[in-house]
Amino acid sequence: MTVEKLYVGGWFQRTTLHLSEIYDFLKDAESPLGLDQATIRKHRSKLNIETLKLEVENLEYIELTTSDRITVKIFEDGLITLQKDHDHELQEDIMTLTDYYEDRLSPGISYIFSLGAPVPKELANIKTIYPYFVVLKNAKPAEITELMEDFKQEKHFEVKNPGFQIVRGDKLYIINNKKEKIADIEAFIQEQIFIREFKGQMHRYLNLHRIIWEKIADVKERGEIRGSEVGEFYDKIESYSKTINLIDGRINQMGAYVHTREAMVKNSKSLTKFMNVLEFKYETLTDTQKYIKDIWSMTKNYVSSARELFGEIQAKSTEKSVENLTIVTSMGVGAGLIELFSATHAPEFTGFGVLYFFILAAIGYITSRVMKYLSKRKMYEISDVELAKDIK
Repeated sequence: MTVEKLYVGGWFQRTTLHLSEIYDFLKDAESPLGLDQATIRKHRSKLNIETLKLEVENLEYIELTTSDRITVKIFEDGLITLQKDHDHELQEDIMTLTDYYEDRLSPGISYIFSLGAPVPKELANIKTIYPYFVVLKNAKPAEITELMEDFKQEKHFEVKNPGFQIVRGDKLYIINNKKEKIADIEAFIQEQIFIREFKGQMHRYLNLHRIIWEKIADVKERGEIRGSEVGEFYDKIESYSKTINLIDGRINQMGAYVHTREAMVKNSKSLTKFMNVLEFKYETLTDTQKYIKDIWSMTKNYVSSARELFGEIQAKSTEKSVENLTIVTSMGVGAGLIELFSATHAPEFTGFGVLYFFILAAIGYITSRVMKYLSKRKMYEISDVELAKDIK
């Protein structure tokens, strides 16, 4: 069995503006932003760059090669592919590609884009499972089966035609090249990485919607909440609201990338032979993005209504605490006035008087604490419109 090429890759929304910043970083370890220059140079030195160039085809992209014999392409829409010739044990070669992306390239790019709108913390620490693409040369069916077993992959689908054969598992794509140009196969791989990463991001947003919705619903469905819990839960809702606004912008951006990629594929003669694999994929991605936009709009409204609802409860809780404090203060002032008006001579400082003052202060403090405790223990009704559960 002959292994021609190995590929891994990823995608996150970028533009040609970002590409020029990446190029400055890769070429001269520079950034126009106020970032630490020593840190930028440190990230750049880890990349082991041997050659670097800027190319223009359908999309503008950067191509670099490394002393590790890895070729990296970074496209203006954010797609990144890493390619390596097979020269060691297959699993080891794949790990070399993955480690380069995760431990060298990705940290550097993340640093130069560390200013501006942040990535929500719910998504920042997600470990992406990159699709691994193995390009074989005229492999036999038994060799493909053995390779799938070595990677512990079940076959999801298979496509055959005179020029190539594709066998897809969960984390592994095997492309058996019979007579196609390697450049055409690489273009197909780039589209598969984009499609898979796009769907993966949409799925994360769907899951995040479910998590946020259920956390709020769990409290609402209790029907009441203690005063001591209101402030903490309101702060959580504020945090959810910020996360939703950040993700809302990213979801709205994603439709443009699909249309660009779809137009490229339809106008590419080299990719027409792969259309039985790519066909309808972009239309499905667009439908998925519209669905997630609608779901996210519902989530945004749900969080806004929850923020308003619990804001009112928090106001009631605060008002009750102020009332209790006013009662305690009024009692103290009243007692002082009674003492003043019932006195037959001017007050004098005495040891007992000082002790009496501190006793009254202690009673006032304890009473205030008790009233505050009772206020926090008080249960407040959660009045909200009940919604029937639906599958989301």
